[in-house]
Amino acid sequence: MVGRTLVRGGLVITASDELHADVLIEDGRITALAAAGTSAAEAFTAERTIDATGKYVIPGGVDAHTHMELPFGGTFASDTFETGTRAAAWGGTTTIVDFAVQSVGHSLREGLDAWHAKAEGNCAIDYGFHMIVSDVNQETLKEMDLLVEEGVTSFKQFMAYPGVFYSDDGQILRAMQRSAENGGLIMMHAENGIAIDVLVEQALARGETDPRYHGEVRKALLEAEATHRAIRLAQVAGAPLYVVHVSAMEAVAELARARDEGLPVFGETCPQYLFLSTDNLAEPDFEGSKYVCSTPLRPKEHQAKLWQGLRTNDLQVVSTDHCPFCFVGQKELGRGDFSKIPNGLPGVENRMDLLHQAVVDGHISRRRWIEIACATPARMFGMYPKKGTIAPGADADIVIYDPNAEQVMSAETHHMNVDYSAYEGKRTTGRVETVLSRGEPVITEREYTGRAGHGVYTPRSTCQYLN
Repeated sequence: MVGRTLVRGGLVITASDELHADVLIEDGRITALAAAGTSAAEAFTAERTIDATGKYVIPGGVDAHTHMELPFGGTFASDTFETGTRAAAWGGTTTIVDFAVQSVGHSLREGLDAWHAKAEGNCAIDYGFHMIVSDVNQETLKEMDLLVEEGVTSFKQFMAYPGVFYSDDGQILRAMQRSAENGGLIMMHAENGIAIDVLVEQALARGETDPRYHGEVRKALLEAEATHRAIRLAQVAGAPLYVVHVSAMEAVAELARARDEGLPVFGETCPQYLFLSTDNLAEPDFEGSKYVCSTPLRPKEHQAKLWQGLRTNDLQVVSTDHCPFCFVGQKELGRGDFSKIPNGLPGVENRMDLLHQAVVDGHISRRRWIEIACATPARMFGMYPKKGTIAPGADADIVIYDPNAEQVMSAETHHMNVDYSAYEGKRTTGRVETVLSRGEPVITEREYTGRAGHGVYTPRSTCQYLN
């Protein structure tokens, strides 16, 4: 163990400030910041000094939506907690919040214990859990209170996937009423799954089996309708609501309307909706299957509204919904029937770089980059200021970021355990150079120096974004 570490000479960027400052780290925490060149900074001494001259010094990313080892469609997401968290670190993310799954007929506790067993001792970076609630009943509702007390403070429900994760409006209302009492936050997959299943059946009956039909049956209007319904159910329950992976401009409009009414409603989008489109789903020779996820990719004209939502704060967070399935042997399960393609894309390694490219392209500012990728997810899910910022007392989760380095995204060079990249050949400016997790180097000048088991489980307080 090195004693003190000094990060010297960089531009420190948080959600609120940009400052040329030196950062002093001790015992895994940030102990002091001082403006570069001041007497206070000159007085800093340390056993290890990291030269960040010409680089950004940013908080480690907080990816609040990942699915490592998720069972889906008869297979499992291809990243384990070990491979997935290592890839996250390569991409400048130092905390993930993954989803533990309650199976129908089983308790929340069983699902949570199973996910603890998958993750414990295997993670390169820190992690927390949300709880997927698939079976709302009186016992489940009582368990929600207990989970909030022990730091699992968010619960995901699905208006999609009948027969798997689906909850009806009554079950959703009951869970929302409970979260209004216990301080939990309901996260909603907002798509009208009952109607979508009808459209899937009709498309297949017409012989429309290619991946592109996945996007055509999961209509933007059905995302907007479900978003509207979730908002009104939350309003009836007096509960806050967080809508995950918003992809359609019509759904953004529902969120904006609710927020204009003063409702505590929040929205997340993902890089795939900002950078990819139905053009990818339509790629020939079954290549489109690589881009099958739900909510689905939309036509390109939706992207401008998503960027606008991020600028106006009608969307507050960018997470990945990282849920990788290999093209060979997994995505191929849906050859001849798009409804059998496992839903999900790899992205945990790409998020910070893609959002920096958005800064370069003029979509967002540098501070907004840090806000939507680090600070707000930490606040939304009860980890701030331990995570998501650079300030005395915060965990020393720090990324030295070279804003001028250029890279080409590719499956040849990424570290996710999946045989393709959703961004193959995309050129981006900006790259992670060094990553510290609680003061320990996980990536050191583009070399992996971390280890499985360094990452620890992080209990969370209730949503701080409501304060």
